[in-house]
Amino acid sequence: MTPQAAQAFLDENFAQWVLALNLTVTEFDAEHTLIRMPLDDHLARVGGIVSGQALAALADTAMVLAAIGHAGEFKPFATTDLHTQFLRPGVGSAILCHAQVVRAGKALVFARAEMREESSGKLVSTATATFFAP
Repeated sequence: MTPQAAQAFLDENFAQWVLALNLTVTEFDAEHTLIRMPLDDHLARVGGIVSGQALAALADTAMVLAAIGHAGEFKPFATTDLHTQFLRPGVGSAILCHAQVVRAGKALVFARAEMREESSGKLVSTATATFFAP
């Protein structure tokens, strides 16, 4: 499994509003996924910082791809729980989201993600999620 294959899966299977985030899969394997989200005006809220909705969608998407990488095959995962902590305003040119599976059972997958400013490396947000594996 390659970042290019994960990018193709993302482009072909995710909603148009998720694709509007302009996400790029930069790393993808059984251990983790790394996605880059460029910060553009359409993602900004009042004050010019990235909106929490964009960060939550980034985290959810990265964790779904991490679950796919961990499973070793492309299949749909359904988000059953998503918890996001916003730690500081996201600014700069891009946000990098690193996601990994914490534990995978027969029906449920537990994952976590960290989102950092690309230029400074400062932690902007963290997230955890539970996914149902069909």
